[in-house]
Amino acid sequence: MSDSLFDLAGRVAVVTGGMGQLGAEYAAALAARGMKVAIFDRATEPKAGAADLSAGLGAGTIRAFEVDVTDRASIERATDEVAAAWDVPHLLVNNAGLDSPPDAPAEDVGPFEDFPVESFDRVMDVNVKGTLLCCQVVGGRMAAAGRGSIVNISSIYGLLSPVQSLYDFRRDAGETFVKPVAYSVSKSAVLNLTRYLATYWAASGVRVNTLTLAGVANDQPAAFVEAYSARMPLGRMAEAGEYVGAVVFLAADASSYVTGSNLVVDGGWSAW
Repeated sequence: MSDSLFDLAGRVAVVTGGMGQLGAEYAAALAARGMKVAIFDRATEPKAGAADLSAGLGAGTIRAFEVDVTDRASIERATDEVAAAWDVPHLLVNNAGLDSPPDAPAEDVGPFEDFPVESFDRVMDVNVKGTLLCCQVVGGRMAAAGRGSIVNISSIYGLLSPVQSLYDFRRDAGETFVKPVAYSVSKSAVLNLTRYLATYWAASGVRVNTLTLAGVANDQPAAFVEAYSARMPLGRMAEAGEYVGAVVFLAADASSYVTGSNLVVDGGWSAW
């Protein structure tokens, strides 16, 4: 009985942003547990440093679909193909997201008062609109089928303000650097989208939860990793594979009474 709580064999998953560092990790892990996994991503190959998806792609247990999550028609076309080939998805992991990269232009990492509205719109478009559209299209199919689980990926920066002192190493080097506002606003929006949909679809058998994550080791500058780890109770950044267990739990029958919740997997960051 206990094994069946986490049995995902034969089910269908959609993972958005599945070619990135975390998305590829989720896709590979879900396929290894017997799921058929559709990756919705603008990229058609895993990004550098992402998990190797070749085994699943070669076996047909993972299929890549070129999808722009901000374009409803693109999502609908891919979802139609997934349903026709496999089944209406049982799981949707809304993982696609934008943050300001380390090489973001100076105007994106300057004072809040001057943060460009165009940059704000770009992040909100993917992180909020993209999540909403995927929920409308894929979640709507799940609700019509009377079952499903949606996992919306958020961040500790959607719960708490960024710790600006983590970036002192850049200021010490003479740069102007402020961790921008858009990512935090977008990820906090995801939290209440989750709550809204959890109540909206509860009677349809679709569970909707948020998974809030802390930072993942990804060849960041040593000064940043040192500052980040010093503030983290567990004393280090996460490894990409450490979030898989939470995704499996929220996908499986083990979480059958969990909806509208925010599962925080952050190494203790939000505990102080």
